[in-house]
Amino acid sequence: MTTLAAPPSARKRPPAAGTTPGTAQGPPRPRRTALLPTAVLALGALYCLLPVAWVLVASTKSGTELFSTFSFLPGTGFTGNVTDLSAHRDGVYWQWMANSLLYAGLGAVLSTAVSACAGYALAMYRFRGRETVFHVILAGVLVPPVILAIPQYLLMAEAGMADTRLSVLLPLILSPYGVYLGRIYARAAIPAELIEAGRMDGAGEGRIFLRIAVPMMAPGLVTIFLFQFVAIWNNFLLPYIMLGDDTKFPMTVGLFTLLAQGSNTPALYTLVITGALLAIAPLIALFLVIQRFWSLDLLSGAVKS
Repeated sequence: MTTLAAPPSARKRPPAAGTTPGTAQGPPRPRRTALLPTAVLALGALYCLLPVAWVLVASTKSGTELFSTFSFLPGTGFTGNVTDLSAHRDGVYWQWMANSLLYAGLGAVLSTAVSACAGYALAMYRFRGRETVFHVILAGVLVPPVILAIPQYLLMAEAGMADTRLSVLLPLILSPYGVYLGRIYARAAIPAELIEAGRMDGAGEGRIFLRIAVPMMAPGLVTIFLFQFVAIWNNFLLPYIMLGDDTKFPMTVGLFTLLAQGSNTPALYTLVITGALLAIAPLIALFLVIQRFWSLDLLSGAVKS
């Protein structure tokens, strides 16, 4: 007597990968979309981008269109606004833009260098009081810059450097948050064995730092540079207190004075809005240029053993 073999569909199949044997198997369930987190993120993005959209649209309007048309209806006066802004007081706006680039660019470079040296020393060297020094620096992150502005002005006035560009640059060189990031990144990115190998090969401490540590810390230093550049670019209170000559003003203080004059001359409002839009362009360009360094860091981390 012969028995019939079970059809292929009735044969027992091995459990699918990632499932427990003995459990019922079926078609994969569709992924559920987290509606609440998505909605919260969408509202947050709308909240952040709505003012930028308004500035973008308002900068295209002439003085009459700004107060007589719908807020998000584009106008026809962008070219005229840029021309008037460039002609205002013989192009003082572009002087403010150059000052902001000087303060933010040079200040971010110097701050990144100090943060790299301090962070590397706190991460790789052992000395008495190291943790105390680090905690004191870390406590500086909790101090609002507003509290330090007046004491810094008094110190600069005693040194005879008030109303100079150095009075704006010097207080920005030391960044407690930059030192914190430098130490964290140096400890995570630089193996202690590599430093010891460099010393055994006869390399000095300065050469080890420049040739070994700095290249390995490069993505972290780029992040510190970006944070410092944006913070200095948007800084208002310190240059407002330190400077009296408007030809040394950065963009933030210059646009503030122009806005204050707009209460008597409403035509200046369009210049302020157009200037605020143009002030965003360097930050966008910086983000686009620096983005490649983060991409390279992710690729390099994917192939490390």
